Amino acid sequence: MMSARVLVRRAPTAAPLRSLSTRTRSCLPAGVSARATVTSIFSLSASQKRYYSPRSEPYLSTRSTVVQLLSNIGSKREVQQYLSHFTSVSSQQFAVIKVGGAIITEHLQTLSSALAFLNHVGLYPIVVHGAGPQLNRMLEAAGVEPQFEDGIRVTDGKTLALARKLFFEENLKLVEELESLGVRARPITSGVFSADYLDKEKYDLVGKIKGVNKTPIEAAIKAGCLPVLTSMAETFDGQVLNVNADVAAGELARALQPLKIVYLAEKGGLFNGDTGEKISAINLDEEYEHLMKQWWVRHGTRLKIKEMKDLLMDLPRTSSVAIIHPADLQKELFTDSGAGTLIRRGNKVHIKTSLSEFEDIDVLKNALVRDREGLDAKATVERYVESLETQKFKAYLDGPMEALAVVLPPEEGSSLAQLATLTVTKAGWLTNVADNVFASVKKDFPRLVWTVKEDDENLTWFFDKADGSLSRNGEVLFWYGVESGDEVKELVVEFSKHGREMLGGNNLESKIHRAAQAAAVQAAANQKRTFSTSTGFNALRSARRQPFGVNLLQTSRRYTTTNPNPPLGEKNKSNTQPSKVALIGARGYTGQALISLLNSHPQMDLCYVSSRELEGQKLEGYNKREIIYDNLSPDDVGRMAENGDVDCWVMALPNGVCKPFVDAVDAVDKEKAVVVDLSADHRFDSSWTYGLPELIARSKIAQAKRISNPGCYATASQLGISPIVPHLGGQPTVFGVSGYSGAGTKPSPKNDVKNLTNNIIPYSLTDHIHEKEIGSQIGTPVAFIPHVSVWFQGIQLTINIPLKEQMASRDIRNLYQDRYAGEKLVKVIGEAPVVKDISGRHGVELGGFAVHSDGKRVVVCATIDNLLKGAATQCLQNMNLALGYSEYEGIPLD
Repeated sequence: MMSARVLVRRAPTAAPLRSLSTRTRSCLPAGVSARATVTSIFSLSASQKRYYSPRSEPYLSTRSTVVQLLSNIGSKREVQQYLSHFTSVSSQQFAVIKVGGAIITEHLQTLSSALAFLNHVGLYPIVVHGAGPQLNRMLEAAGVEPQFEDGIRVTDGKTLALARKLFFEENLKLVEELESLGVRARPITSGVFSADYLDKEKYDLVGKIKGVNKTPIEAAIKAGCLPVLTSMAETFDGQVLNVNADVAAGELARALQPLKIVYLAEKGGLFNGDTGEKISAINLDEEYEHLMKQWWVRHGTRLKIKEMKDLLMDLPRTSSVAIIHPADLQKELFTDSGAGTLIRRGNKVHIKTSLSEFEDIDVLKNALVRDREGLDAKATVERYVESLETQKFKAYLDGPMEALAVVLPPEEGSSLAQLATLTVTKAGWLTNVADNVFASVKKDFPRLVWTVKEDDENLTWFFDKADGSLSRNGEVLFWYGVESGDEVKELVVEFSKHGREMLGGNNLESKIHRAAQAAAVQAAANQKRTFSTSTGFNALRSARRQPFGVNLLQTSRRYTTTNPNPPLGEKNKSNTQPSKVALIGARGYTGQALISLLNSHPQMDLCYVSSRELEGQKLEGYNKREIIYDNLSPDDVGRMAENGDVDCWVMALPNGVCKPFVDAVDAVDKEKAVVVDLSADHRFDSSWTYGLPELIARSKIAQAKRISNPGCYATASQLGISPIVPHLGGQPTVFGVSGYSGAGTKPSPKNDVKNLTNNIIPYSLTDHIHEKEIGSQIGTPVAFIPHVSVWFQGIQLTINIPLKEQMASRDIRNLYQDRYAGEKLVKVIGEAPVVKDISGRHGVELGGFAVHSDGKRVVVCATIDNLLKGAATQCLQNMNLALGYSEYEGIPLD
C-alpha cells in the first residue's frame, strides 16, 4: 500500500516509495534529452518505426523517455503512481476513449500525438469514434436533409450508405496519422457490436447494442496495435445499423470494465452555469442529488451527467469518466490536478466522534498501522487508539477506509483545529477519496493546521489544500483559514522555535505521550494557543530570518486552466508588515523603474540606495521618505546584513560586478534576508532560484532567499517558446530588436540616438549570454540574434519555430491561451503585437502564430518592456513572492 504519512512518524528502517518495475524506469544515457529522443522517434522513417514494437529494446527506452517527458506536466510521483495504476490491469482494461467527429476534423494531430504518448508508455487505449458533423456536411452536399427524432438521427438506406463510407474514411485517417507517429494501429470497422433495431418504424436503420464481441479488440492489442473502432453495429442476420458513438463507448466500457472512460470534447469539460467555470470533479455519491437540482443542469448537461452515473454504476468503483480536450489528455490522466471534468462514484464520507461509533475497532487499527513499519507498530497504534478514548476528536472516513482523517477540534481560547492523522491507501489517492475526505474536514473546520515531513511523496497535494506553509528542519507546517496577520506571525515564530512540537506533537507517539502526561500536554497547548498581538514587526522580521520558506500555492484541481503554475492571488499573501529594501546600483534605467514601483508599494520600505556617481545627492521619484544616495562598499553591506538592517537586497549592477556585495551578505546572512540579482551573474547558478514566475514554480520562488532575475530578451523568448516545446521539430530562432535603453546609460554606439536614427544595429550575433540562458531554461538550444534601434524602451521579438508535425494556427494559439490562462502579465492575442503598444506597460504580449503553408513551421511574435517586465516589474514579482506579499502588489495591472 502507498499512503500519506501525515503526523505519523515512520520507523528509521522505513522502505522508500515503491517505484515502477524495471521496464518503466528511466534508461536514458547521460546527457540525452528526453524531448529530443521522443522527437527523433516520432520523426523516424516508416521502416525505422517498425523497429519500435512494444516488445523491442528501443521501445522500452522510448517508454522510459516518455515517462520523463510526462513528468514535465506533473510531479514524477504522480506520473509513476498513475502509470503503476494503469499498468496493474490487463491492456484492454486501461481506457475506452470516445472521439467525436469534430475532434478528428479539427484536432487530428493533437489527438494522435496524445494517443502516441499513451502507447509509447505501454498503454493501449481503445478508441471508438463518430463522425456526426462530417456526416451532416456530406448529406447536405448530397442533397439529403438530415432528420432527427428525439435527438437521434433517422437513418435511411441512403444515409447509412454515406455514413458507412464516411466512417471508414475517418477511421483510416486516424489510423494513418497514428502510424505516421510510429504507433501501430488497427482499424476495426465491424464485428464488435451486435444490435437490434432501436425502433425501426421511428428511426429506421438505427441500432440498440445488445452485445460486445471483445475478440477483435483483444487480438489487436495482443499484436501490439491500438484498436480504432467505428460506431457501427450489425444485427444477427448481418444488417448494418448506425449507433450513437457515446452509446457505443458506454457499452464497450460495460463489457471491458476499464479504469478510465474518456470523452474527448472541444470544450474540454462540463461548466458551472452560475460561475461559468469548468467543473473540475463530480463525486456522484456525494453530489449527484444536489447537482441535479441546480437550475443550469438541464438538457444536454443533465442527460450527460445521468448517463455517466448509469454507466459508472455498472463498473467497478475504481473506474471514472473524464471529459477532456485532447490536448490535455496526459495532464488529466497523469496528474492529481487534472485538466477536464472528472466524474466518479467516489465513496461516501462518514463522520465519527467516538470510538464506540466504529463497528469494528480492528478495522480502524489496521488503517492506522498500514502507515507504520517496525516491530512496535501494532503496540504503538494500540496506545494511540486508547488515547482517543479520553479526548474529543472527529474522524472522517469512507466505507472501505481507503482514507482516514482524525481532527482535534479547537481547544478553549483558540479557533484553530489540528489535523492529527491522515492515512490514505494507493487506491484512495488514485480514486480521489482523499479529496472527498479533506473537503468534508474543511466544511466542519474552516481553520486548520497540520504538519508533514518535507520528503513526503504527496507533499504537492498538501500545498494544494493549504493557504500557506512554513518549512523548517525537514518539516512543513501547513494551514488554511488563518487570515489575521498576527496569527500568521505567531505561527511563524512558534514553528521557528519549536517545529511540530508547537502543535503539542501531532503524531502517534506524541499523542500517546500526551495521554500519559496531561500536564505536559496543557503546557504545550498553552504555548500553541497564546497569541500575542504586541510582538510587532521586529518579531516577524526576526522570525522571517529563521530557516524556513513561505510556500503559498494555488494549484488545486479547482484551478480550471492547463497552466501548471497559476498565479498567487490576494488571499495568498501572508505578510502584512513592511520590508526594508536596499537597492545597490540605483543610477541605471532599471534601478529608476524599480524605485518608481517601490514608491507605490504599500509594504516595501526603500531605506538605502547606492550609486558611486550619485553619492550625496537626493533620490528623486521616491516620496515615502527623503533618501540620500550612498556609495556602499561590500564592507558596509556586510555590516548592515549582520545588524539585520535590510530584509531584501536588490543588486542592480552590471554583469560581473555584484559578487563582492553578495559575498558580504552571504558571509553573515544566508537564511534571513532575500537577495535579488538583476544581472546575469547567477542565472546559471543552481544554488540560486531563477525567478520567472510564469514558468518557474511560484512555491519555489516563495521559499527562495537568493533569486536571479531573468534577462529581458530571455523572459519574452521563453514565454514565446515554452508552450510549444513538446512540438518542436528543430532549433527555434529568435530575432530581437530592443530600444536603446537596453544598452544601458554608459555612452556607446548602441545608445547613441544620432547613430541609431534611420538605423538598426545588430550585435553579438552568436553566443550572446541570453542565447545560453533561454536554451538552458526551456531545455533545447536556440539561435538568438539581438539588434538595437532608435526607440527608447520596449523589445520586439520574431521567433521562428520548426514543428515536428503539421499543426494549424488555431491549435497553436489554443496551446498558448491555455498555458497562460489566468496569468495577469501575459496576454495572448491573434495578430502580431507591436512594440509601441507594450512600452510603459508591465506585461508581455504574444501573437502572430503564422504557420507556413507546409504546416511544419510557425512564427510567434512577442513584445516586452525591457525595463519593466523585462527587469523591474519581474524583480518586484520575485520580491513579493519571497517576502510573503501578493505577487502583483504594487504592480499596475492593465
